[in-house]
Amino acid sequence: MPDFTLRKTALFVEDIHHDGGPVADKPRRRAALAALVKNPFAGTYVDDLQSAMDDLKPLGLMMTDQLIDAMGGLEDIDGYGKAAMAGEAGELEHTALWHVPGGYAMRARLGEAKAIVPSSMKQGGPGTRIDVPLGHINAAYVRSHFDGMEVGLPDGPRSDELLFILAMSRGGRIHDRMGGLTVEEVQGEDGLR
Repeated sequence: MPDFTLRKTALFVEDIHHDGGPVADKPRRRAALAALVKNPFAGTYVDDLQSAMDDLKPLGLMMTDQLIDAMGGLEDIDGYGKAAMAGEAGELEHTALWHVPGGYAMRARLGEAKAIVPSSMKQGGPGTRIDVPLGHINAAYVRSHFDGMEVGLPDGPRSDELLFILAMSRGGRIHDRMGGLTVEEVQGEDGLR
């Protein structure tokens, strides 16, 4: 069993009241939780990485629960995304370990989420920032929810660490007006529409 020792977590919360237009009736909340963990595969090549995803599921669930608390509860959470970054001794493929645990955890807690969880991955060192993509939880074609949060930590990921991030949002972009599928039109059958 690989050792993904947790070094620290950091929470980012934004309440967006307006974006150059009138003040919204209800602010849009975006939040991200980042976790720095030891990368047990740093500096080596390991052929079978897939089984290690199961070892990260408890971290995904813990982060999801903390993020839901930061969002003020489950009500009206309708956007999500995830990201991962490997330090310089890691591989980009190590960041892919987060696909199942991060997505699984948010789907398990958010219920009937149908859409793919948008994801980004990269390598970088301390202070490197990453854009966490956000999309609607039930329909990938809802344009009002195409968004992202820039996240980074000044002290990580260190060379032998992985940075795992989950993000959630409530509501579309403030002042969205690009048309497309609206939230009210979502059928939620296939994750697309």
